[in-house]
Amino acid sequence: MPTLVCIPIMVHDAAEALADADQARLAGADLVEYRIDECFAGEGDEAGEALVRCIVRESPLPCIVTCRAAAEGGGYTGGEDARVSLYEGLCVGQDGAHGVPRYIDIEASAYFRSANIRQKVNLAVRHPEQLRDLSTDLILSMHDFAGRPVDLARRVSKMTDEHAAAVLKVAYRARSLRDSLELLDLPALTARPTIALGMGEFGLVSRILAPKFGGFLTFAALRSGASTAPGQPTIAELFGQYRFRSIGAKTAVYGVAGWPVGHSMSPLVHNAGFEAEGVDAVYLPLPIAADADAEASYLSFKATMLELVHHPRLTFHGCSVTLPHKEHLVRLAREAGWRVPQAVLAVGAANTLLLTRDGGDELKDASIIDTDGPALRDCIAAVAGVLAGKRIALIGAGGVARSAAAALVGAGCHVMIFNRDARRADQLVEAVSGAPQADSALRSLWGRVVAEPWSSLDRCACDAVVNCTPVGMKGGPDPRGVIAPLEPMRAASPGLIVMDTVYNPVETPLLKAARAMGLRTIDGASMFVAQAAAQFAAWTGKTPAAGLFDRLVRERLGHAGQ
Repeated sequence: MPTLVCIPIMVHDAAEALADADQARLAGADLVEYRIDECFAGEGDEAGEALVRCIVRESPLPCIVTCRAAAEGGGYTGGEDARVSLYEGLCVGQDGAHGVPRYIDIEASAYFRSANIRQKVNLAVRHPEQLRDLSTDLILSMHDFAGRPVDLARRVSKMTDEHAAAVLKVAYRARSLRDSLELLDLPALTARPTIALGMGEFGLVSRILAPKFGGFLTFAALRSGASTAPGQPTIAELFGQYRFRSIGAKTAVYGVAGWPVGHSMSPLVHNAGFEAEGVDAVYLPLPIAADADAEASYLSFKATMLELVHHPRLTFHGCSVTLPHKEHLVRLAREAGWRVPQAVLAVGAANTLLLTRDGGDELKDASIIDTDGPALRDCIAAVAGVLAGKRIALIGAGGVARSAAAALVGAGCHVMIFNRDARRADQLVEAVSGAPQADSALRSLWGRVVAEPWSSLDRCACDAVVNCTPVGMKGGPDPRGVIAPLEPMRAASPGLIVMDTVYNPVETPLLKAARAMGLRTIDGASMFVAQAAAQFAAWTGKTPAAGLFDRLVRERLGHAGQ
């Protein structure tokens, strides 16, 4: 059975709730959940009961009725008897074919706590021996907004043994991607219709991949800001960006691993590329937490990545890797015995994992590559022409600068590293200088890389200057430090090209200042598109449709900047 899509609607007014339900129908949802816990106060609330009966009777889609108790994240604080009596009355079905809910949702904690609730619910919902046209089934649910319950297995087992429950629902705040993988495995373990969803940003994977693992349904918000649990995508995102209806057991999974990754546009472009090229794959945000403890961050990355790689049913085919895990990827690849190009080993950073599997999803080969440096190099070459002999100044000494330096030196450039932390600049020079010159055709062109004092940036004569730091990013550090040297640099180099690797916003303060001086510029969106296209080709063997990635990125960034 295909995984259903349900739109949750927090009910306050009958007309608004029904209008939203109709919008859900038009958007392609299979059913709606009416959350009545904020419109029904309990015993004696005749108006609230009448409102609930009205929306159930007039609902344009089959519905779940949920009066979620405050103890499990809802708004209902009334008595249990009143709540169950309302459910019992709704299930009688006196109002015609659409007068009963398709499901009622009751928390397992309340259900098992009260024999009275169990008795009344069992009388209200459909039983296998009953032949009624009007029928309601029970969803037995558990929620934990704090995290994975320590007694999860025991609680799920108890719910599974309850014969009155037609559907089980397990939802808790995912603390990592590993929690989401455990949730995805649940439907196969319970052997009955199961909703298993992670809340929060780590839980998005469980929501989107529900059809791949046989989940009974997933929830999606009707519009941004209308979610009833943290981490719900909108139905437009679910059907549009993630192509939910096309996801099946064999769908290949890709993603972007980093911290944070919620802002990444990689899911937008790669999923569009899969659709355009007819590739059965989906690309997801893969948040892997990191903190100031570098070793703890690496161990988090390693544990999560290995679980993704070796999960027997995920069909994980690779991922992009972004800050702060690019160096972690190289370390993990070396420890795991994956193939690593010598140049990547020398630089110590990479942004792409490639996995090859056989027909049975067994891992055959794993390798890593870097597409950032080549993309940056090609962007500069498109404006500057032949790079051999060109002088390029790089601001920064992080992963982007390392990749850029290696690619530019390999093209015959003289690369100068400017970084406030001189020690990091020296480390970069040492790493890149030791990179092997594997291509004999380029050996005669091999350039050199040197570290220069930060204070000398404004006196640098060069053909291009590239900002490889987050300075200028939306909400990032003050950009004045990289803008100030432009004027004297222009005097020393009239044909100066200015490039920024930051792509949000597209027109950074640095690029805006450069254009005001009449200098040629290259924006970060161009580099992002080029490196994404190279990743897509490495994974699929296909070239993205001409201009597709660039158009999507600039449309999204232009909209975000309005």
